[in-house]
Amino acid sequence: MDAALWPIEPELVDPEALGRWMDDQGLQTGEPFGSGELLVGGTQNVLLKFSRGDASYVLRRPPQHKRKNSDATMAREARVLKALADSDVPHPAFIAGTDDLSVLGAAFYLMEPLDGFVAAQGLPDLHKGDPEIRRRMGLSMADAIAGLARVDHEAKGLVDLGKPGYLERQVPRWRAHMAAYDEVEEYEGHGIDSVDEVADWLEAHRPENYVNGIIHGDFHLLNVMFRRDSGELDGVIDWELSTIGDPLVDLGQLVALWPGEDPTADLRIEPWDGFPTATELVDRYADGSERDLSNINWYTVLACFRLGIILEGTNVRAAAGKAPKEFGDALHATTVKLFTKAASLLT
Repeated sequence: MDAALWPIEPELVDPEALGRWMDDQGLQTGEPFGSGELLVGGTQNVLLKFSRGDASYVLRRPPQHKRKNSDATMAREARVLKALADSDVPHPAFIAGTDDLSVLGAAFYLMEPLDGFVAAQGLPDLHKGDPEIRRRMGLSMADAIAGLARVDHEAKGLVDLGKPGYLERQVPRWRAHMAAYDEVEEYEGHGIDSVDEVADWLEAHRPENYVNGIIHGDFHLLNVMFRRDSGELDGVIDWELSTIGDPLVDLGQLVALWPGEDPTADLRIEPWDGFPTATELVDRYADGSERDLSNINWYTVLACFRLGIILEGTNVRAAAGKAPKEFGDALHATTVKLFTKAASLLT
């Protein structure tokens, strides 16, 4: 094919190898590739949109410099998307995938393209001009994770996607993660007094009984796309952290990161009027779920705790010269805000 139409190095996605594999899968057999487009995603994974014959595809694979679990993570994503077929969860439809590294040097999968938009990157005129559509946007996010929690992961063959004791592992895991940052010589510490207080509170108030289900793992406004003709979701994206555990962690994260009326919120959307409140999101989730939401405050604190520690990792890498200082400073500021919010919710 014309190299000018293939916007990615063959070392990452070799069109000839991909074409042979697609032929084996019966996907537009023998047809030439059309033009391709690299998509910007919320992660470092590669997203390549391309056409072949009369069909369009999005290929997702790990970056060139893979982490040690990149291929396994990609295979997990593919399994989850495949399992969501015919569910109430809007998502990119899974087409085909493989964990055979001999094809492209990495696990990858193909999914159907979405035509929606990410709200945090700006609203189209239709959504900008109608507060009722904006209200529906928020409610549709709650509907999506309530629907996800209703998917029978056992019937879908996903039991082995997670391990027992999901909630019990959270605080020790992330506490150890934060402690490990101090081993980086150039890092001067997080300087957040409430870390241990929040961790101790989470351990003391952890819900004892919960029902396992599928967790998205990173559910917020940057990881959903909305339809251009309504306030409905076009699809939930970036499933790399999906696992089996307590699905209420997705609701807790949605609440923890919901901008509300805070003008300093990191995911601020303009205009904001019309969007539901965080309390309304919880109520909407309850309409589609039989789960006990009486401890939603705990899940919100957990989300702040976990996310704050994850984001502080970039500050640590910046201190070691492995990430831009401005990124480290910005994410550290977000970590401080998350722990401030978490501390304010302790009861």
